[in-house]
Amino acid sequence: MTASPNERPDARRLQGSEYVDDDGSADRALATALAADAGDATGASYPVVLAALATARLLVPVVAVLGEVEVGDDGLARDKTSDMAAVLLTGADGRMALLAFTDLTTLAAWDPQARPVPVAAHLAAATAVQEGAAALVVDVAGPHPFVVEGDDLVRIASGWRPVRLDDGGWGWLGSADEHVAD
Repeated sequence: MTASPNERPDARRLQGSEYVDDDGSADRALATALAADAGDATGASYPVVLAALATARLLVPVVAVLGEVEVGDDGLARDKTSDMAAVLLTGADGRMALLAFTDLTTLAAWDPQARPVPVAAHLAAATAVQEGAAALVVDVAGPHPFVVEGDDLVRIASGWRPVRLDDGGWGWLGSADEHVAD
């Protein structure tokens, strides 16, 4: 009799996505905060967007990248291999940013061929940091683009979240186990 994989101590299980029932819609709080931020010249809404973003689901685009090309007997080039990769955008200043989108509509406005990978915002930010990107750019094609960079990117990547303080200001809430680089 063979033991089932669940009974074997060395069995490995694939983790399922926490977004199995995701319909691709934007997180309502994040969409509202982004729209308010777009009309706010004072910057006062920036921490509100960060707070909404910290707990939201984002769609990271994955696109096909050509690996090898072979030339057939007929002289035509053909894709031999390709890989799927997340998209890093290089700005005019040479810095890189990871792209992410709030919903399928904003992703399709940027590239209708890109495949959406739903991830928690802190994982998108952590990927940006791991890839050496200076920023996470949300909804680059609009309608309300938003950039997270510097210490804010590192804090979101570490799982921290902005919280409103009793005095009306903002602070960061995170676990003592979650280290944020200075």
